[in-house]
Amino acid sequence: MKMRIVSLLVLASLIVAFAFIAPAPAAPNHAKAPAASAPPAATTATPAEPHPEIREALGSLRRAKEHMEHAAHDFGGHRVEAIEATNRAIQQLEICLKYDKD
Repeated sequence: MKMRIVSLLVLASLIVAFAFIAPAPAAPNHAKAPAASAPPAATTATPAEPHPEIREALGSLRRAKEHMEHAAHDFGGHRVEAIEATNRAIQQLEICLKYDKD
């Protein structure tokens, strides 16, 4: 009986502890500020690449697809399905970039 009460108390305390844990939003990845001796940004800066995260994801998906296509193992038949899902993800990201209005 004591063990059951202790177990319930431990479970309740864990539930309460996890209920108050809120994930903090990730900080944006900013480049370092230019040095004081650098020329003005307006004269030498190139326009920022639109949606670098989406373009990076596209590159990662294409590399992953390449690895899966040349893998020596079929992973229980799941490799083909993973390649198809990767193709769909690549298509969706390419569509996202086409509809960009920034």
